[in-house]
Amino acid sequence: MSENPYDKNAAQTPGLRLVKNISYLFDEQFRIPGTRFRFGIDPLINLFPIFGDMTSFLVSSGLVLAMARKGASNKVVVLMCINILLDATFGAVPIVGQIFDFFFKANTRNLKLMREHYLENKHQGSGKNTVILVLVILFVIMILLGFALWKLGEWMLSWF
Repeated sequence: MSENPYDKNAAQTPGLRLVKNISYLFDEQFRIPGTRFRFGIDPLINLFPIFGDMTSFLVSSGLVLAMARKGASNKVVVLMCINILLDATFGAVPIVGQIFDFFFKANTRNLKLMREHYLENKHQGSGKNTVILVLVILFVIMILLGFALWKLGEWMLSWF
């Protein structure tokens, strides 16, 4: 992300100060010395199976709810929900999920979406087309996964 969603303009947008602070804590609070790489407590608490994933999901969901109450368009809310669902889904995979959490930073992405919505008037309108696209993609993935499992079952049965 080229722009810093934590800049002063984002902090002064009505209702975003608390969201900005929590997002920063979860995604950007710490820096690895000698690098520009930042991370927050999200990947750290996700080291605790189930508890950490649920905590992160609930906090991220609360942030989206707070932003929705502050006037986010339906499209922004849909995009934010996709971000937290991706974070929760991939973050729940052992080992890979912890690595994913260091890089994906759903709360930072959501804050950037909100900043673009308030300050740049992007992402206006309904999220209906986005929801339809996501549902179509999920349907195709489910069909491919079902086909792969069917072939795996055939292959396993061929051993007997």
